[in-house]
Amino acid sequence: MYCPFCSAEDTKVIDSRLVAEGDQVRRRRECLSCHDRFTTYETAELLMPRVIKANGNREPFDEEKLRAGILRALEKRPVSLESTEAVISQIKHALQATGEREVRALVVGEQVMEALKGLDDVAYVRFASVYRSFQDLDEFRAEIDRLDSEGRGDNADSVGDGSDAQ
Repeated sequence: MYCPFCSAEDTKVIDSRLVAEGDQVRRRRECLSCHDRFTTYETAELLMPRVIKANGNREPFDEEKLRAGILRALEKRPVSLESTEAVISQIKHALQATGEREVRALVVGEQVMEALKGLDDVAYVRFASVYRSFQDLDEFRAEIDRLDSEGRGDNADSVGDGSDAQ
């Protein structure tokens, strides 16, 4: 690590600590030439796989696109921002854990649907309707019936009467 003050190559680590819930290492360093001290932060570089779209195009994974889709499905639903960010993190970690350089968009979409099913039934149906391109009410009914048969149809009913909707 080069010294930011004198550009010398030799520095020594004085102290190391875990920060950001263990996702980063904070290191205090001292330059062996000028003896100035500075702090560095170290994180693991985990590459996200490229996404293979349905039309065969390949594009880099876009966390903001994932977040926007999830937030659109959760719009005006009683789900905390912390829960939403946890789901995004969970999906990213699952994609990284595959160890693959490329992953089909279908895999990402199915992971989003599974995560939304656990958060909010209405958001799940919203996302599924767009993702699976529902064409009519029968397809909506079939998906809702599938939720009911899995014992998940009570999330939307237990939320409240909607009087706090904006």
